Amino acid sequence: MVKSAPAPIANRDQPSKVEGLKERSNFLREPVATQILEDTTHFSEEAVQILKFHGSYQQDNRDNRVKGQEKDYQFMLRTRNPAGFIPPQLYLALDNLSDEYGNHTLRVTTRQGFQLHGILKKNLKAAIATIVKNMGSTLGACGDLNRNVMAPPAPFKHRSDYKYAWEYANNIADLLTPQTGAYYEIWLDGEKIISGEESPEVKAARQRNGTGTIIHNSPEPIYGTYYMPRKFKICVTVPGDNSVDLYSQDLSLVVITNEQGELEGFNVFAGGGFGRTHNKEETFARVADEICYVDKDDVYDLIKAIVATQRDYGDRTDRRHARLKYLIHEWGVDTFRAQVEDYFGKPVAPFKPLPEFKYYDFLGWNEQGDGKLFVGISIENGRVKDEGSFELKTALRKIVEQFNLPMCLTPHQNIIFYDIEPENKLAIQEILHGCGVADDPNIIEPLVRYAMACPALPTCGLAITESERAIPGILERIRALLNKLGLQNKHFVIRMTGCPNGCARPYIAELGFVGTAPECYQVWLGGSPDQTRLAQPYINKLHHNDLEGFLEPIFVYFKNFREYEESFGDFCHRLGFDALREFAATYEPPTNSVSKSRHRVSIRDEVYGQLKQLANGQNRPMTELVNEALEAYFRNLA
Repeated sequence: MVKSAPAPIANRDQPSKVEGLKERSNFLREPVATQILEDTTHFSEEAVQILKFHGSYQQDNRDNRVKGQEKDYQFMLRTRNPAGFIPPQLYLALDNLSDEYGNHTLRVTTRQGFQLHGILKKNLKAAIATIVKNMGSTLGACGDLNRNVMAPPAPFKHRSDYKYAWEYANNIADLLTPQTGAYYEIWLDGEKIISGEESPEVKAARQRNGTGTIIHNSPEPIYGTYYMPRKFKICVTVPGDNSVDLYSQDLSLVVITNEQGELEGFNVFAGGGFGRTHNKEETFARVADEICYVDKDDVYDLIKAIVATQRDYGDRTDRRHARLKYLIHEWGVDTFRAQVEDYFGKPVAPFKPLPEFKYYDFLGWNEQGDGKLFVGISIENGRVKDEGSFELKTALRKIVEQFNLPMCLTPHQNIIFYDIEPENKLAIQEILHGCGVADDPNIIEPLVRYAMACPALPTCGLAITESERAIPGILERIRALLNKLGLQNKHFVIRMTGCPNGCARPYIAELGFVGTAPECYQVWLGGSPDQTRLAQPYINKLHHNDLEGFLEPIFVYFKNFREYEESFGDFCHRLGFDALREFAATYEPPTNSVSKSRHRVSIRDEVYGQLKQLANGQNRPMTELVNEALEAYFRNLA
């Protein structure tokens, strides 16, 4: 039996302080509108909370702190780019802003936007105005509302499902864009720049009511005075493509087409989210649940129904407990679905079968499907900069200026240039190679290719320890350890964050590092290589100096007892933490982990030939195949 939803929390409990700030803001105007005119270096705490809705965080560069002096206040700006689309004009504007007002770098986010760091308060208005006038926006990139809507970054022109994913990511972003005029009043003196025409279906859906999803006589028909209890994250993807980390989202839509490639509707997931707080077990990471299927004609009404359910029933008393994942966890999927149906106005359809989801990064050169090409460029930790002989920022600017190419930012912090004429491939390669930038993913260290880290110190106010600046050294040490143990060809997904909020999504990595104290991390193990399974915390506090001693027994166990082609995350999940801990407790490292002696064993010529052929076919060392076969044989004997 499905239990009834309780009364909306906002009507029966004392709301948090931020709820009052939203109520008094006059739909996101104050106190930002007043304080942006003041000759000060920073905003008040009340203004900072409202400023987030406009796409900016006030930060303090902790590297520059001086005792007895004011904090080094600066601002991070985040762009809102549904499906990661960046037109050439916008990229050049952002590149200029990073040099004129920022810290000379850009950073690709894990939600397919750009971040600018180091902007001073006196330059904030000019920076936002420049972004808007060049086909961009920062509205809703932060704050208690729908954030940037994600989609697979691959620009496949011959795949209708990918085109639908991009189209609906844009339409959903339009549907849930704040309607208040505050953004344009404050940053553009009331001049509203329209970068694209809204779909008529979206306009109609924003006003359509009859079931309680719309708040009448409000400047914000969907959000109302209080907006959402916390941030709300949405993605649209296609069957089998988990480049968007769909299980981490509040709401995920999966495009369903018929045999002719025509759109029929969407499968709907809900309830994912990774923000948590150390030592508070009532906060936790959670993956999304299967909810229902919806026809294409009803998709906007269903989205409004889900948003309204979280808007009206999400916890507005405790911001740590305000995400949709907690509502679904406490109600259960059936009760949540019933409330959504109440707002939707009719029963929802059953979830349709889907293929297994896989992770893709779309790096390197690829056919677009219409005779043109696209190229995915790996950006380590998303940081676009020039450093020594590595001149990534210079290379990207040259390509945009010379070829006027659009780009798509990926959920893995990389960049894809697309609509490339085949005859321009060589010239683009010359620019990249001349600036030390690789366009062949096979030459990128695999641990680096699949790793992600958040910015953390020195600018993020929530950071407990290092992340972006620490992970290159951590990855080098892990690779050295793997090589030492004879695991040269092995790699897995590693993600790191400087605090438990999980911006780099470490909780579905095969090996996740989550900051707990200066130079210390909580370690999570057991996520899948395709990010479809939640990892679990293995140890709560590991100092980075103890990394090798901690990982060596786990890696040795993996080497000796993994199944054929089993990933590290799947191995840890299959054996369980009790087995890992038991092995680690009795593990004694050899004097030399790699023996210098050479053991000689003769085998028949025909066996050697078969072994060589198999090794070449799998692109693996013969020794590794022999060791695997013998280990399996001895395990069977035991």
